[in-house]
Amino acid sequence: MAGKSRAEREALERQNAAIMAVFERAGFDQIAPDIIQPADIFLERSGEDIRARTFVFTDPAGKEMCLRPDLTVPACRFHLSHAANPAAEARYCYLGPAFRFPDELLSPQEFTQAGLEWFGAGSPIAAEARVLKLTISALEAAGLTRYRVTFGDLGLFAGLLADTEMPDRWRRRLQHHFWRPHAFRDLLDSFCGMRSARRSSISALVDKVAAGDALAVVAAEIASRNLPAVGGREVEEIAARLADKARDRRESPLASDKAEQINRYLAIAGEASDIDSQLKVIHGGRRYAGARDDYVRRLFEMEELGLNPRRFHFAAGFGRELEYYTGFTFQVEADTPDGVVAVAGGGRYDNLLSDMGSPVRVPAVGCAIHTDRLKAVLA
Repeated sequence: MAGKSRAEREALERQNAAIMAVFERAGFDQIAPDIIQPADIFLERSGEDIRARTFVFTDPAGKEMCLRPDLTVPACRFHLSHAANPAAEARYCYLGPAFRFPDELLSPQEFTQAGLEWFGAGSPIAAEARVLKLTISALEAAGLTRYRVTFGDLGLFAGLLADTEMPDRWRRRLQHHFWRPHAFRDLLDSFCGMRSARRSSISALVDKVAAGDALAVVAAEIASRNLPAVGGREVEEIAARLADKARDRRESPLASDKAEQINRYLAIAGEASDIDSQLKVIHGGRRYAGARDDYVRRLFEMEELGLNPRRFHFAAGFGRELEYYTGFTFQVEADTPDGVVAVAGGGRYDNLLSDMGSPVRVPAVGCAIHTDRLKAVLA
């Protein structure tokens, strides 16, 4: 809170107390995760924006550390270090500082974040609706009355990919690039053969791999050119990637109508309560149909909680900011004289705790409120 007057600090404290009261009344236990965190998971899974704005340093033992740029990952680490059974249901809330290099008017280097995380919920769809409801309730308790809600669903996207005939490695690569729209489009075009004639600086090496043993080819290439290791990659990893590129050349191109269907899905947007009519025109299979059922049930759960999905906006491409999301995502925005400001957001991230070392998969959903932005909006 450096730089704020006493009156401003007291106003922010009152606002934040109102937010935390909503979370605690709902049965979420307040925790205080460590400020200094290992940097690996933030740099690998948090998205380009956070990666570029994270304060990273090296500790005396040579390990890469960071000032936490948000509190979701620290809350996950807290859960894994404190819970006797990581898969058991746990509900946490928190309020504390986070740190990012600023890139806009309402984003100082240090800011306060309030939020909650719900691990191992017995009814995932109901938990998602409940988290959205609590986020809106907390914002309203702080005094916000005019806002709009946008959400997306990576489960629909994953279901459509699963039902589209293509090699599994293509699905993995498309899912990996979902958060990079331009790279995603280029990759999808390449699978259709639209860029098959283009050759890059590694094309000759891919030719050699296609004609021989990938590991032997890469090892010989590194030795002959006396190349240093790059980015910590092992020879086996480089060989595996080149072997995948060589296999790609032998694959039948992805049918253009399948690629067009993926693009049509990603272009879907509109009022959340009416979006199923657009989802129906996408001809997916069993996995996509199941994700559609989840979408409809989520709207029902929202209405049961008193939310009005007719006020919400759905965009199939939404959720491309944080790479650890796996399903439902949402964002709450408010208008200011300086433009639209995102004051809160959240969603489902079922793979993050496994990526951090959990021996079992732990379903998780949460939200975060940027309390300094919220205070600026209310002012």
